[in-house]
Amino acid sequence: MGNEVSTASGVKPQPGDLIEIFRGSYQHWAVYIGDGFVVHLAPPSENPGAGAYSMMSIVCDRALVARAGFWEVVGTDEWRINNILDDQCEPRRADLVVQEARRLVGAELPYSVFQSNCEHFATELRYGKAQSRQVHQAVGAAAVSVGALVVLGVVVKTFLEAGEERKRTRRY
Repeated sequence: MGNEVSTASGVKPQPGDLIEIFRGSYQHWAVYIGDGFVVHLAPPSENPGAGAYSMMSIVCDRALVARAGFWEVVGTDEWRINNILDDQCEPRRADLVVQEARRLVGAELPYSVFQSNCEHFATELRYGKAQSRQVHQAVGAAAVSVGALVVLGVVVKTFLEAGEERKRTRRY
């Protein structure tokens, strides 16, 4: 594979671009810094092919900022250039994104799946604003699930109460 990096359609990432890597049940995020390298926030369980083990990042509270070869991080997983907030936020200058990313390499930072994950890290570098759409989507899905359970509970309760009322008013 070498250091040549481009999408299936031939688009090459530019320094400062966000790289979204599809790991099955979640996406890992990195910042492209040029010359076939990325910088990413990597809890100990984060690596290509980790499978279910990668979910161990849920229990991590620290992660290392690492510089690595693009293909070393991506492995055989699908990926795309995804500057996710460009339509909402002004990206920082690419040279500043790369400079800050390189400065952070080797740092051990707080890690939380919900508050400071790899997507938060990448978006903060590019936009100066930490966000994770994965977390927003997961929280939204959980809220919908909880709402559905509440509605189901109300329906079941109403049904049971109606049955009890019928029993009380039934004459034998």
